[in-house]
Amino acid sequence: MQVSLIITTFNRPDALLLVLKSIELQSVIPNEIIIADDGSSDSTKKCIASFKKKSNLRLIHSWQSDKGFRVAESRNKAILQSSYEYIILIDGDMLLHQKYIEDHINNSQLGFFVQGPRVFLNPGVTKNALKNSKTNFSFFSKGLRNRKNSLHSTFFAKLFESKKNHLKGIKACNLAFYKEDCIEINGFNNDMKGWGREDSEFVARLINNGIRRKNVHFSLIQFHLWHQKSEKNYLLKNEEILQNTIKKKLKTCANGLNYFTDTN
Repeated sequence: MQVSLIITTFNRPDALLLVLKSIELQSVIPNEIIIADDGSSDSTKKCIASFKKKSNLRLIHSWQSDKGFRVAESRNKAILQSSYEYIILIDGDMLLHQKYIEDHINNSQLGFFVQGPRVFLNPGVTKNALKNSKTNFSFFSKGLRNRKNSLHSTFFAKLFESKKNHLKGIKACNLAFYKEDCIEINGFNNDMKGWGREDSEFVARLINNGIRRKNVHFSLIQFHLWHQKSEKNYLLKNEEILQNTIKKKLKTCANGLNYFTDTN
């Protein structure tokens, strides 16, 4: 299995650097890492360039200008630059368990996309992690919320694996799928601006196209660095787009990956 890991980021180079360090410690290294940058300033660019000089990771920096929250477009641009058959999406504030990539590969399955859990770090623990470059957390670490999600067990992951199609709990910060399945539905919907529902709408079209959901616990573990909550100014509009996709059982969107392939 050859893997493209896509990381979304915006003006948080300290968190991104820590995420990259957690990737260096993986039991299985992704074939490439594409940083989907939604318009960060030069500090992020410099951070990535500096890291590349010291690391053996294959890094690609995909940048677009800052015109507000456009994570759907940012992910689409990164997906089009990816070279491998399987895509794993994370955010630039998610520290990865040492077996994260290996676990995703072991849970990949034709005809399915995979949703994993996350563990939240509190503000104090986050501050300390950034200050001391700490990437290693476990069930016994202090300052965790959703602590049960930090338990790693291959046996229990298989035992409690769920294959029920629903949108509850969909988060693109820990989502994996076959690239061909993504292309079939035209990727993420660029019409969805601002925070919220772009991941659920993407998954709704996957499900409408016959790709089933696999929900995995006790595996695919990531630790979420604390941050202020995102503004939800566009949530109502995005919810309307999502409900339209569900109601009409849409399998594709008019403004997705094709926006970049048709204009370039």
